[in-house]
Amino acid sequence: MSSPKVLFGFHAVGVRMKTAPQSIIEVYYEATRRDARMRQFLDRAKSAGVRLIEADGERLAKLAGSHGHQGVAARVEAVAQVHSLDELLEQLEADGISKPLLLVLDGVTDPHNLGACLRVADGAGAHAVIAPKDHAVGVNATVAKVASGAAETVPYFMVTNLARTLNELKERDIWIIGTSDDAPKTLYEVDLTGPTALVLGAEGDGMRQLTRKTCDELIGIPMMGAVSSLNVSVASGVCLYEALRQRGQGTTPAVSAAPADQI
Repeated sequence: MSSPKVLFGFHAVGVRMKTAPQSIIEVYYEATRRDARMRQFLDRAKSAGVRLIEADGERLAKLAGSHGHQGVAARVEAVAQVHSLDELLEQLEADGISKPLLLVLDGVTDPHNLGACLRVADGAGAHAVIAPKDHAVGVNATVAKVASGAAETVPYFMVTNLARTLNELKERDIWIIGTSDDAPKTLYEVDLTGPTALVLGAEGDGMRQLTRKTCDELIGIPMMGAVSSLNVSVASGVCLYEALRQRGQGTTPAVSAAPADQI
């Protein structure tokens, strides 16, 4: 069994309480914080039956490895997940999902960017996020915090050879669409309703050359202002939600509007 890990922040801990409360060993909270958000959180924790422990800010910062804990941290056991991309795709097929939507990140090494990408992937109903082992950041406490719980719900696969993995996806009839500033088409000129893997590179550098060559098609996001590119998490959101729009609600998970204060 893997060692317990730490989640921190209201969103990350709250999603775990909602999806797998039995996996929570204990929740630490800042006893001096008595605002409405903390009261609501503690009420939910008590309803979920998790063990609550009072802690000061210093102890929480030490647990979380960050001062951005919002007064909440939890020690949790790992939740059983699919162990490989192949296993996930076979499970989707068995569940009757013939048109998977995947997000591929090539060269995203900033944990804040990865966390934000996982969050938009969850929101848009993407089935998984894929990244190379040697040019990416893994899921750590900062990623989980920024992802606001999506690190718990979106499978994240780090693969040894990204180009080979993309070719294996092609063998499964998944169309590989890369994003590039100099692409001949825009995002709004391609069909995203079929089995699709959207490939985005790191801001500035973009996709690596081999990754670019492996794509079936290249598209660009129209830039109408002075800046020449978008942050990778913003670009991921634009692309994934265009795919969601094209597919319609009937072929994607149920859609609910996010409150403005959670966007």
